[in-house]
Amino acid sequence: MKTKNRITNLLLVFVSISLLTSCTKKEEQTTEKTETAKARAEYIEVEPNVRLHITDVGEGKPVVLIHGYPLSDAMWEYQYHALVNAGYRVIGITLRGFGQSDKPYGKYNYDQFATDIKAVLDQLDIKDATIGGHSMGGAIALHYVAKYNAAHINKLALFAAAAPCHTKKADYPYPFFTKEDISKWVELNNNDRPALLAAIGGYFTLSPTSVSPGIGAWLGGIEMQSSPYAMEQALIALRDEDLRDDLPKIKVPTLIFNAKEDKIVSFALAEQMNKAIAGSVLVPFEKSGHALFVEEKDKFNEEFIKFLKK
Repeated sequence: MKTKNRITNLLLVFVSISLLTSCTKKEEQTTEKTETAKARAEYIEVEPNVRLHITDVGEGKPVVLIHGYPLSDAMWEYQYHALVNAGYRVIGITLRGFGQSDKPYGKYNYDQFATDIKAVLDQLDIKDATIGGHSMGGAIALHYVAKYNAAHINKLALFAAAAPCHTKKADYPYPFFTKEDISKWVELNNNDRPALLAAIGGYFTLSPTSVSPGIGAWLGGIEMQSSPYAMEQALIALRDEDLRDDLPKIKVPTLIFNAKEDKIVSFALAEQMNKAIAGSVLVPFEKSGHALFVEEKDKFNEEFIKFLKK
């Protein structure tokens, strides 16, 4: 009888140890899964076979950044650092066709880009973010806010935005370029893409020495990652899109940055947007051209963070 009791007790101990070990392993697996789940996606699929590259860094209130033509989210390197240190979560989205995003055949207009941004913000479940865009990215950010009634967004920032239109119209003389000018750039893209990038580069900065050779080479390297087809189609969008009807739809606080000596987006264009977007604030830059995000990066970051804190 004693022997049976001992065997029974031993079996109970064995079962208890087994259950305890099993529970411990499950807890460890759950912890591992939780830790893995914390890793943020570097790519987000916005439609079948189309993934966009995302830089998602920092903690805090979200800031969404849209790059200019023909760059990628990598252009925000010196904004990521400043914004993360200031306590923000920063999400840089590379548009389809550019940088490390997928480069499918298809549409490359402002509607498509805005739809892609919405898909990213939906999947990330972003709330009450500030969206900012440079150059063409500014036009796309503006169109996104107007098209989707500021979904996920409570502030807008336009950095040398090529908006509401990038080419002169009979009733809108403020842009620098004519439709024929941009058509020539489209032709150059399709015959000598490096020459197109060199031509754009000639307008991009305040002077040939306002950024270091290293920064210039870095930006050029980003540009060459773009798809030639995407570059062509995005130039056509820049040439033909007209967002003037979007301006009255902007109801969120809006910040506008523009350099007075910008050779790509005229300061007069920024002034017109400032008048058309109720309550918007225009901050002029005196020591930069179109590349104000690197030419005057300290002022850029300080003024942007000041806007975010309001």
